[in-house]
Amino acid sequence: MSSAPSSGTAFHPHDKERAANAGRKTSSQFVGFQLAGQDYAFRIEQIQEIVILDKITKTPQVPDYVEGVCNLRGSIIPIINLRKLFGLEPKPVDRETRTIVVNVGQRTMGCTVDLVSQVMRIPEETIQPAPETVTSNGAGYIAGFARQNDRLLILLNIDELLDPAKLDQVSQSASAELPRPT
Repeated sequence: MSSAPSSGTAFHPHDKERAANAGRKTSSQFVGFQLAGQDYAFRIEQIQEIVILDKITKTPQVPDYVEGVCNLRGSIIPIINLRKLFGLEPKPVDRETRTIVVNVGQRTMGCTVDLVSQVMRIPEETIQPAPETVTSNGAGYIAGFARQNDRLLILLNIDELLDPAKLDQVSQSASAELPRPT
């Protein structure tokens, strides 16, 4: 008589949890923000924190979208102005301006945005992939689109958007392809 369980009858400690979750729809958390009135979002997993920066040190001979660097609790991080990266008209810093500190691979960067709007949970089945016509010219940083109430969110892939090797390409394709607010 064998003590090994027969095929298909083995019990795993997580089976009950898996069964309970099988019927549930999956969703992901995002942090929503605005640039020039358009709604965007990053997946929350790569966001370290959201801060108000008052001191950015300008650095010479960097692309226009690099605002400079800042000392964030002893770490020097580059600050990317997403308005400039996307070819939008620059806007002066105001009381709603925030910097979203993100982790990109082994690097930490800050992304300056007009306004951080909310943390939201978006069901995976409501996320629409970006059409090929949008991503074909180097805009692979657009992960998809989702409706939140009556607004269309552009979901951004942080790794693609802020990959140091691709930032110039992002800047060129973004200024040509992202929808402009009307």
